[in-house]
Amino acid sequence: MSSLLQSFLDPKKNWLAAQHMKAISKRLRHYGLRYDDLYDGYYDLDVKEALDRLPREIVDARNQRIKRAMDLSMKHQYLPENLQVMQTPFRSYLQDMLSVVKKERAEREALGALPLYQRTIP
Repeated sequence: MSSLLQSFLDPKKNWLAAQHMKAISKRLRHYGLRYDDLYDGYYDLDVKEALDRLPREIVDARNQRIKRAMDLSMKHQYLPENLQVMQTPFRSYLQDMLSVVKKERAEREALGALPLYQRTIP
């Protein structure tokens, strides 16, 4: 069953998934964002931990992209076309570290150890 779901969600095998990915890519390019910029560290503590472990330059670039996107959104504008072409919305920088953090958390839970962080209301 999981292979059927995987093939359904794979943009290389499913036309609808490819169209969805194309639409998301277009909207992210309008504001100069990457898909990983949409993850919020306030609501998922694994994302917060992964962002804390990333190099400072990568986190600063992420924050700059988010600030630029908010500024463009408030002005009801998009990035200029020449800058939209240069954007790479599905180039991941967070997924590898996020998978490491989730594996570590799962391992700690399996061993019965205390969690590294507790959920708090932001």
